[in-house]
Amino acid sequence: MYRTLVIPLMILMLASACSSDEQGLKDAFRDQMLIGTAINRIQVDGTDPLAKPFIARHFSSITPENAMKWERIHPEPGRYEFALADSMVAFARSNGMAVIGHVLVWHSQTPGWVFQDSPGNPLTRDALLERMRDHIHTVVGHYRGKVLGWDVVNEAVEEDGSMRRTKWLEIIGDDYIEKAFQYAHEADPDAELYYNDYNNEERAKRAGVIPIVKNLQEKGIRIDGVGIQGHWHLDSPDMEIIDESIGEYAALGMKVMITELEINVLPTPSWLYGAEISRTAEYRESLDPYVEGLPDSVETRLNQRYAELFGILLKHRDVVTRVTFWGVHDGYSWKNNWPMPGRTNYPLLFDRNYQPKPAYYAVIREAEKAR
Repeated sequence: MYRTLVIPLMILMLASACSSDEQGLKDAFRDQMLIGTAINRIQVDGTDPLAKPFIARHFSSITPENAMKWERIHPEPGRYEFALADSMVAFARSNGMAVIGHVLVWHSQTPGWVFQDSPGNPLTRDALLERMRDHIHTVVGHYRGKVLGWDVVNEAVEEDGSMRRTKWLEIIGDDYIEKAFQYAHEADPDAELYYNDYNNEERAKRAGVIPIVKNLQEKGIRIDGVGIQGHWHLDSPDMEIIDESIGEYAALGMKVMITELEINVLPTPSWLYGAEISRTAEYRESLDPYVEGLPDSVETRLNQRYAELFGILLKHRDVVTRVTFWGVHDGYSWKNNWPMPGRTNYPLLFDRNYQPKPAYYAVIREAEKAR
């Protein structure tokens, strides 16, 4: 990890991160799409001195990984904690980077009190709608004019295309998504508004997302785009499915974003594919085979996978407006600890020492070919 590097190497890397001579990843996609990354606290507070100059050089947008989620930004009734998210927004704006707000309404990382009254009884529909409206108006209003777009609703659809049985759905009903988008638009009429999900490139789940988009459109409620998270693997999904899904969402007039991209290289049971954070498994050494480094054969597969993916995304560059990697480098990826803790994964374009991997150059070549 970067914290174990000796000081002279850290200084050399910091100088490299600050250099304006070397092209950044974002520059390869200039005028094609935004290239983003998820960021966390230690990257913006100076704990990791290499992070900020590196992020500013390589990325044109940022998404707070956790700082804007309900449990962090609104942990108790009447108490909002804006400081960390404010610092991220300030960093992005000072470096000409777009900010994506993540996330307003989600079934995970939302405190239990949100759905209860003070004695602990379930809220009524009207009370929960008022609580949702207050939260969205307060958070979106706080960042009005500073955030390009918001993930308004996250992961509302099951794998079979049915609506996920969440507290939002159980208490409010089917129109909770409409209300969330309505409140977000009220709070910042200029912000783009997105529906975001994982595995929504797959046909069954896509068949559940498309009616959500159409319903909002038919009722005149603003929705600008669909986020496909992109928590993908060396063997899944088929590239044809990704291609097809972009086309179907675009046909609805939607912008399409890959919002949380990484490519898992470790052996993982298929039932743990996706990003359902409640599904976890105990550590197994047999599922952590690359502790000492990634074999060349797997590195080659990763390079090919990224090249194929970006070939498709660039083919659709008229509608794919952003690709956000879910982590700055391999050491920061959540895939080291989910779905099982303590593994050594290599899912991103930069290694644990902030150095570009062969997959980085494969992606750059795709961008150059598309110009």
